[in-house]
Amino acid sequence: MKFKMPRELVYIHLAVLLFGLSGLFANWIVLSALMIVLGRVFFASLFLAAILSVQKKSIKIKTKKDTIAFLFVGALLALHWVSFFHAIQLSTVAIGLMTFATFPVFASLLEPMFFREKLQPQSFLLAFLTMIGVYLIIPEINLDSSMTVGALWGLVSGASFAVLSILNRKYVASYDSLKVGFYQNLFAFVWLAPILLFQQPTFEIVNVLLLILLGVLFTAVAHVMFIGGLKQVNVQKASIITTLEPVYGIAAAMILFNEIPNGVEWVGIFIIFAIVVFTSIRSVSEKSNTDFSKKIGTS
Repeated sequence: MKFKMPRELVYIHLAVLLFGLSGLFANWIVLSALMIVLGRVFFASLFLAAILSVQKKSIKIKTKKDTIAFLFVGALLALHWVSFFHAIQLSTVAIGLMTFATFPVFASLLEPMFFREKLQPQSFLLAFLTMIGVYLIIPEINLDSSMTVGALWGLVSGASFAVLSILNRKYVASYDSLKVGFYQNLFAFVWLAPILLFQQPTFEIVNVLLLILLGVLFTAVAHVMFIGGLKQVNVQKASIITTLEPVYGIAAAMILFNEIPNGVEWVGIFIIFAIVVFTSIRSVSEKSNTDFSKKIGTS
């Protein structure tokens, strides 16, 4: 009897794999983190606009209040991605991915403030254990060390993504997930575009092709696949799968860049991974597939 994985489950796994591998572009593209993200959101928003056009969906935002909300979440997305790529460029793929992966812990601490919900005491314990894990994956705690500074930028990436996820849930829950992805990328581009007035990078053909690949396949297509997979895959299973994102990225970095964590770093990675799995499952246990699809897939 042959085992056949459901198509939607394959979509989820492929999407998470693409999200996990996106961090590798920080080492492949010879540009600053700001320029990498500018190119990423430009090509991602173009592709998502094309998808919405084919589906004959309007891209008009309903109200001025929603426009302001999307402007703000676009700024957060830009901050999240810039800090994420900058973290990897300063340190390693493993440090960048694992510090970003702490976002469910940040979300568990911040969500009660936004929705007037009761803050669970165990959230503080999980946050404390997470910081122990972060401490273990950093070779030394020294602000003169690029590894330490990279880890701090990774935490900024995780915290900003947590706030982004919360605001999506609070302000744009009435929008289709594909439209949310388009608006976020479009407004992130609007915020980052003025950089071109101050920086005049040389866009070599290789870098342009890599940016197209990152924006279209590793961002827009991955987002579409993830949403498609959620039509049949339940929230809890999808939540577990998304925790594999840093696993895929770290494994690829070990193979491609020979970035192999040492024994103590593996302990830190395991601690963070275990907490992220637990926190992610807990955070979506009472949420719908629609809410979840707007929280995942932007790393």
